[in-house]
Amino acid sequence: MRVFVFEYITGGGMLNSPLPPSLAEEGDIMLRALISDLAEITGIEIHTTRDARLSRPDLPIEFHMLHDLEDFAMAWQECMENADAVWPIAPEFSNVLEHISETVISHGKLLLNSPPQAVHTASSKLMTSSCLMESGICVVPTYRYEDRIPDHPGSWVIKPDDGVGCHGTRICRDRDDLYQQFESLPAGSEYVIQPFVHGTPTSLNILARKGEAFVLSVNHQRIAVTDNRFVLLGCVVNGHLNKRASFHRLGREVVAALPDLWGIIGVDIIDTEKELQVLEVNPRITTSYVGLKESTGMNPASMVLDLLNDRLPLPDQMLQASVVDVNLEYAGAA
Repeated sequence: MRVFVFEYITGGGMLNSPLPPSLAEEGDIMLRALISDLAEITGIEIHTTRDARLSRPDLPIEFHMLHDLEDFAMAWQECMENADAVWPIAPEFSNVLEHISETVISHGKLLLNSPPQAVHTASSKLMTSSCLMESGICVVPTYRYEDRIPDHPGSWVIKPDDGVGCHGTRICRDRDDLYQQFESLPAGSEYVIQPFVHGTPTSLNILARKGEAFVLSVNHQRIAVTDNRFVLLGCVVNGHLNKRASFHRLGREVVAALPDLWGIIGVDIIDTEKELQVLEVNPRITTSYVGLKESTGMNPASMVLDLLNDRLPLPDQMLQASVVDVNLEYAGAA
């Protein structure tokens, strides 16, 4: 099988703009981890595109180095034509991941990720919240600026509806600050409002298929607040194993509520003293993927390929759960 791995940030998606160091770092470590995992699988041939402003990784695959948009168009066409399957790693903002997914399918290639309809829903925090609430799942309340926002004794958070990670978030100390901050946002931007929920930031890596889920890890997210903004410092894969059964149950409920999700996905959760509240769903691999193989003792890329044959691990299959720390050097850098 010839697999085209396309990481948007480092693979040419931002050739016409400066590379944000933090996004480039996250994209690069996910790319390297995924390629390393795929390279261990017999019969897999891998190729990818690479922004020429970045160094070429020492990996046994074919790189198409890109210097300008003309290079990008030619390499994308060549990679797509030669591929049997495409595994995109891309942000949800501006419909990037959804558009890439649609393009893969229109070219008749296997998409090793969630289909466009699942990406469309999960890319919107508002739509995701609504779908999960309809299924009786506890979520962090999510509102539009035009909605009647209820009273809340604490702080608020403003974030892009299709935002990725902590980028673009703002913390507001009260309702007046919230409205003032909203008035300063760019016209036409789609932002949502959520109450600031105190608790432990946690995420799940889940293998999903047809509404069924196998939870690969429960991760502790190391998040700091700087200048009223959240900053992801890194994560500890399988570093939050308290209430493990509850997290696994919640992960299965989320996938059952969004049955189009496929492959490895991420679910962000706030672990409060009283309950677990879902914050958002990422229809793709996330930064914590980097530590999955070392933590679980299994090759997660191989597990995704097994899904093509409708093979999902048994619910009671136990994975080892060693703790793996993933640090981000450029956390918070613009």
